[in-house]
Amino acid sequence: MSDEKRKSIYEKGIEEAKYSMDTHIIYGKNITNKWDYTHHVTAPISSSTTFRLDSVERGAHGFEQFAHTEEFGNEAPIFIYDRLGEPNKDMLEENLAYVEKGETAVTFASGMGAISAVLGVLTKSGDEILTHNTLYGCTISLFNNWYPRYNIDVNYKNLTDLEVVKNNITVRTRVIYLETPANPNLDIIDLPALSNLVLELNKDRTNETRIYIVVDNTFATPYCQRPLTLGADFVVHSLTKGIGGFGTDMGGVVIGPKKFRDMILLYRKDFGAVINPKSAWAILTYGLPTLALRQKQQIASALKIARFLNSHPKVDYVNYPGLESFKYYESAKKQMLNFDGEFAPGSMIYFSLKGENPEKAKEYGKNFMDYVADFAYTMTLAVSLGHSRTLIEHPASMTHSVVPPEKLAERGLDAGGVRLSIGLEKAEDILQDLERAFDSV
Repeated sequence: MSDEKRKSIYEKGIEEAKYSMDTHIIYGKNITNKWDYTHHVTAPISSSTTFRLDSVERGAHGFEQFAHTEEFGNEAPIFIYDRLGEPNKDMLEENLAYVEKGETAVTFASGMGAISAVLGVLTKSGDEILTHNTLYGCTISLFNNWYPRYNIDVNYKNLTDLEVVKNNITVRTRVIYLETPANPNLDIIDLPALSNLVLELNKDRTNETRIYIVVDNTFATPYCQRPLTLGADFVVHSLTKGIGGFGTDMGGVVIGPKKFRDMILLYRKDFGAVINPKSAWAILTYGLPTLALRQKQQIASALKIARFLNSHPKVDYVNYPGLESFKYYESAKKQMLNFDGEFAPGSMIYFSLKGENPEKAKEYGKNFMDYVADFAYTMTLAVSLGHSRTLIEHPASMTHSVVPPEKLAERGLDAGGVRLSIGLEKAEDILQDLERAFDSV
């Protein structure tokens, strides 16, 4: 088959539509104008920050193209400088938008870069963000340390209760920002119900005053949940985590409506949180194509481990979306679905040890994790998540240390809570190490 004929077939989508998403995340867009790699099995890596321009006219047109998607979006891009765009990140963006069912994606150097960008585009001085009271520690830091300087108010409430949401929307509310499952306690926000509420509220608002729903989907990954299909306006990810998958490359992404692409690109250019080409290439080549395979193994293991923890006499409680005893089990079953529509409760577990009082529970949890750090083979005491290795950490003193001890309960955190990110090890091997760790407490 000639290259032209092959290109024609794929551009029409005749063949691609027949295949599963598990296969699509391996092959991505088989034809792309972001790079001519018709004869490469794997996309080539770009290692130049600066691109040669054949003429002044070509250079001028390249600058015309940048952040003018409506006029020039269908043209093959003219690459000028890495901060504006380059092949690896552009191809990764095409594939991330596709897997999340979004119109467009813009990548960043980190998940926090992505969060800062989408909120920087959607809000201005005088606006308000309504957010869930349980959030990643660095997001709390962003909101508490920096947004007061911009006169942007952040209102922390329990977004699992729609009445609370309704009662805390004001004329200044521009964004409802949330994680679901939330970091670290795995609270689940009912996205379709929230979306319906916001849809009604927006009927009485102009385009300039409408409310946008922004969801951090890092814990679930696109394999387990696609918030844009459930009514969210934007999705953000830390690509460092489940999508990257191996703990070797940092990155972030914003996925959402195409009409915002230019503003988000300008934000990235001007604030400079640009993913480096080598990380974009690694996530495109190794991370995203293996996402489904890794998640299937991790979810199967997580369910076995959550059930073990739930029945252990030294464990006070276990939060895992796949357990029927979990408070938000029904909501999770409704919206955490894999590419085939099957329940996919993810690879994150949050649990706490029993204690005579909260201080004792915290002490037992610390002793438990110290034992893991010294003696466990299949668990590593470390932050981050979505890794090929099982990672364990104590949020109250590590990832969420920004929260004062007296405010932990208000944030949905347990002083002795343990966050467990399940890796690719055999579940029985992790259970061995867990049992020994419990014996040490």
